[in-house]
Amino acid sequence: MLQITNIRQGAVLNCNHGKEDENGLTVLFEGISDYPGPVTLNGLPARRDGRRFMGEVTLTEKINTVTAESVSAYGNFSQSIVVVYDKNSFRRFNCYIDDHSFFWTDLAKERPKRAFDHFYLKGLKEIHERTGFKATLNCFFHNDHFDCDMSQVPDIWKNEFIDNSDWLKMSFHSLGEFPDRLYIEASEEEFRRDYDLVYDHIVRFAGEETFIEPLVIHWGIISPACVKVLKEKGVRTYASAFRPRLMGGPSALERAAGCKENNIGKSQIGTAVKAVVPTDLGFGYEEHFTVSEESNYLETHRAMYNPHLDMTFFRGNCCCNLVPIDVIPQRLRLAVEKASAVGSEVFNVGSHEQYTFPYYHNYIPDHMKRISKAVETMIELDCKPVFFAKGFLGNESWEK
Repeated sequence: MLQITNIRQGAVLNCNHGKEDENGLTVLFEGISDYPGPVTLNGLPARRDGRRFMGEVTLTEKINTVTAESVSAYGNFSQSIVVVYDKNSFRRFNCYIDDHSFFWTDLAKERPKRAFDHFYLKGLKEIHERTGFKATLNCFFHNDHFDCDMSQVPDIWKNEFIDNSDWLKMSFHSLGEFPDRLYIEASEEEFRRDYDLVYDHIVRFAGEETFIEPLVIHWGIISPACVKVLKEKGVRTYASAFRPRLMGGPSALERAAGCKENNIGKSQIGTAVKAVVPTDLGFGYEEHFTVSEESNYLETHRAMYNPHLDMTFFRGNCCCNLVPIDVIPQRLRLAVEKASAVGSEVFNVGSHEQYTFPYYHNYIPDHMKRISKAVETMIELDCKPVFFAKGFLGNESWEK
């Protein structure tokens, strides 16, 4: 056996993992070799201590391949992994808010003189002016609650949205809120049609400057055909995973019954949401649905790169509509503490638009305050607001 053991494939590495200078990032790689011959790391001799080997590799590119090789009487053996160099990294956070259809429906019906006079946009802007907060509003084309769609939104506030596009972006989320998992078996044609429809309308009424590539599609779960389209559209960063997976929040029956999701959220604080998998299905089901190594890695390291998909996945830290306001700071501080212990510097805060609106049946009166509290906490933790869709998880050092 020959294996690099201290760093996994897809690891995002920064100055916390080695020595960074003008030549690149020099990182110590360690592993185990059962073969008696010498081991090299990217062609340079590694030190050996019995089965263990170790050696430094300088990463000079954004995407790097590190190869450990042993030459022995039995032949040559090697392992290669791909890692990302997060050059000039800094502690940062992204914020997206899902399921937008209410604010643009109100604009279409009420036609205020200024779009940012609307209480929702006004509230987000107030948070931005206090903190430097940046947000992406993930949008539906159709409002399934009031039978309104984006074609009814006029372009009279286009310049106003463009003027605020340095901190407020909009993106594609889904054709509508229902059905929940619209794209789990969708074709390329269906997904591309919906994506382009939302893109065209956002550009029409808010400007090209306001659109940004999506980081998550409604419910997160999409078919391989949809992934192909996203990659064609330039998406290289996504939340958690594309595959069908278990998710927190109320069940479909509870949602249909009009449950209060903020109450559901209270019951989940500090509790892992896991599947009950019948034991006769075997370990494979248990491993995939409850204790996936990839999921566990993301829980601590917050981000990882999949070289086969050319996609970086990240894990969210807090969904504000599911976490009571007094718990939000402790939830975020714990996440940052765990990530900092392994050198990670990327974090994400999220929520859902509808809980801010008094006429929504699951209205949360302090929802905007929850978003504000989450942002304030991240700023207090020395995290800079960014858009993950820009550069590498908001770090544009490689683009300069």
